[in-house]
Amino acid sequence: MLWSDRLYRLLFANCTFPLMELGASEAFRLVHYMGNVSPTSSDYPFDTVENCPTEDLEGKSVASDLDGTLLLSRSSFPYFMLVAFEAGSPFRAILLLLLSPLAWFIYNLVSEELGIKLLIFISTAGIKLSVLESVSRGVLPKFYLEDMHPQSYKIFTSCTRRIVVTANPRVMVEPFLKDYLGVEAVLGTELQVTSGGYCTGLVCYPGVLVADNKERAVKKYFGGDFPDVGLGDRETDFPFMSQCKEAYLVPKNTKLRPVPKSQYLKPLIFHDGRLVCRPTPFMFLVVLLWVPIGFILAILRMSIGLGIPKWIAIPIEAFLGMRVVIRGIPPASLNGSNRKGVLFVCSHRTLLDPIFLSIAVRRDVTAVTYSISRLSEILSPIKTKRLTRCRQRDAATMASLLEEGDLVVCPEGTTCREPFLLRFSALFAELADQIVPVSMNCKIQMFHGTSARGWKGLDPFFFFMNPTPEYEVTFLPQLPIEMTCTGGKTPQEVANYIQRLLANSLGFQCTSFTRKDKYRMLAGNDGIVPDNTPVIKRANCTVT
Repeated sequence: MLWSDRLYRLLFANCTFPLMELGASEAFRLVHYMGNVSPTSSDYPFDTVENCPTEDLEGKSVASDLDGTLLLSRSSFPYFMLVAFEAGSPFRAILLLLLSPLAWFIYNLVSEELGIKLLIFISTAGIKLSVLESVSRGVLPKFYLEDMHPQSYKIFTSCTRRIVVTANPRVMVEPFLKDYLGVEAVLGTELQVTSGGYCTGLVCYPGVLVADNKERAVKKYFGGDFPDVGLGDRETDFPFMSQCKEAYLVPKNTKLRPVPKSQYLKPLIFHDGRLVCRPTPFMFLVVLLWVPIGFILAILRMSIGLGIPKWIAIPIEAFLGMRVVIRGIPPASLNGSNRKGVLFVCSHRTLLDPIFLSIAVRRDVTAVTYSISRLSEILSPIKTKRLTRCRQRDAATMASLLEEGDLVVCPEGTTCREPFLLRFSALFAELADQIVPVSMNCKIQMFHGTSARGWKGLDPFFFFMNPTPEYEVTFLPQLPIEMTCTGGKTPQEVANYIQRLLANSLGFQCTSFTRKDKYRMLAGNDGIVPDNTPVIKRANCTVT
């Protein structure tokens, strides 16, 4: 018998009376810390989720904990780190990382409530509530969805009325729970907010929702009609679980895989934030150690397009860890024979799409953009031209650019990180017959090279800071004349046809979402970068 098991039995044999006075929750916690062993599920007064029948749950209500129950991870630290990094700053995130051992010690060995209060204070103090809400809506849902517990998720979504009771701040978890899990109500910790809309880092009465506070919150919400099913994973969940008609414990199981994307109640199409991986303390430390190296690599990788011939760019990028994959046959330039240039129609993954297309065809092309930062325009190795969103003026601009040479357009108008294509604007279809669809895709490991919030001028830096970024450029056959406007198709039919071609090539799905849909969800605006140039009166113009 292991020494820890002997100690465990000895404690129960000699400390029966004190443990009974402490109560079940405190007794299990004390034995866990002193004996360094975890009681098995058979020691708890509830059955496990594996034994919960899901066939007869329709029409019933469920009250569930979040961390360790609906989520595989029992720690909320990565989500507080995301708030500190995305809503705060890298310096706040570093401070949270440095204090993480103290937070762990307090949370596990002193008080769960005090540990959560410390995490809340470091990650939210001084942050504007609207910014915190924006991060909760645009950044956190992706990481929550990728951490869903498959067994409790099945039980939870089988019930009609879904309520979550959690120690996490309500403002952090509510957008995800209501938008992606159809939760009726979120009973969470409330943050103190000043009259100016800033978080103080403190919590409102009755404090952090743990143990008895969870029980009181459930009683207050349900009144006398308690939930049919209760789900929890630890002793501090027992008080509210005991109020449910039937309750099930979610044991710790590191072998389970998260819920696959195909089983999401609602697909994740838009999300924001710079970090790709869930920032556990170890992973965030790895990111911090990589940043100086990644920044130097980014400068070197970005400088390749400036003054270096296109034919040698790919080998140099490969030497620096950047992989460029080209599929299909790039078309030859048509402009030299007194004909219009080729119109390349691309899917839009990052701001760098036209640059890598230019490298793939080994000649200069012109890219039209709706809204990019001045820094991106200055650093671009190819010619860029801003559009005005006035249909007549933009059509004239693009037509004149085609007379000068090859032109690249991204009809989605904005980037999408997930395997979806947004609705294509049909303006390009009216301007040319030589249309070549090009599917663009990229692979990253550490940082996203796109953003809806913050300074978009840093997007190329973050993409090139990835250890081994990869770009895939696939040239599809030129559109046959019968599928163009000259062949009798409407511009909308041409745009929709090309959208389907590119989606099939990439294995993506087509959607009817637009740039405005994305930015209104993630940033609360229309996604237009302010320009200091004089405003042009748009009389008699149809805005695209």
